[in-house]
Amino acid sequence: MPLTDRENAILSEIKEWERKLFEYEPNDFQMTYEKYLETAFSMLPENVRAQFYSLVDNWLFHLNAMIQGAQFQLDAKERILASARIFRSDIERVEDLRNLKIDELNYIAQQSIARHRFYSFAQGGLSGTGGTLLLGMDIPAMAVINLRAVQLLAMTYGYEVNTPFEMMASLKVFHTSTLPPRMQADSWTDLVNELEGDRDRYFYEGSDQLTDSTWLEQPVRQLFKAMVIALFRKKMIQGLPLVSMAVGSISNYQLTRRVTDFSHNYYRLRYLMDKEGR
Repeated sequence: MPLTDRENAILSEIKEWERKLFEYEPNDFQMTYEKYLETAFSMLPENVRAQFYSLVDNWLFHLNAMIQGAQFQLDAKERILASARIFRSDIERVEDLRNLKIDELNYIAQQSIARHRFYSFAQGGLSGTGGTLLLGMDIPAMAVINLRAVQLLAMTYGYEVNTPFEMMASLKVFHTSTLPPRMQADSWTDLVNELEGDRDRYFYEGSDQLTDSTWLEQPVRQLFKAMVIALFRKKMIQGLPLVSMAVGSISNYQLTRRVTDFSHNYYRLRYLMDKEGR
């Protein structure tokens, strides 16, 4: 089915975003940081590294599955369907959402994006208070918020995340969106290549390995953020550690902004590719 003028305009926006992704040039600091991080992990025995990466992969996979089956996620799916019925009363299933216009889907998606960015901002502020429990829960909480955001964007564009392919696709989108910008281009290409052709989209046939030393840069940044929060938590302004709260809020907001922007472009592109191929 040919795309409308509006859909072609949005496709051009995605291609422009993609072009910037491929043209990103890291600075010397980023290159040095990456080199030291890889060197540090290379000092560990290979079997220890393999076990650690496998442990993180399993944790992400099970967390993704738990979020998918959680009541709050099922409630969010119903809210998406209810919002879609404002535009078409015959919407019954997630797959029916693909019958909506892309601007209608974008309206629903932007509500979810704004909500999850606020959640991240609030979570960062709470962790910024410097409490040991809140600091310790920051990384798991951010994983839940961002994985949930990816799943909801998938459902908004008509892709139910309860099949092996869609579960793995949402995990790979989350993984790629949390990579350093200089490393996202190759993973983006792999994601798009998996959508081309007439391959089966029920069973996943690609590699299920996600974690490596490059992806660990983001958790390491979260740990550095925790150190900064711990350093400034006793500097009170009107009885509140506003500096550490600001560090936590801004850092978490920026992470979720990157995840939601990347995920939104991926699922918008899928919607357009699937419509063009009908």
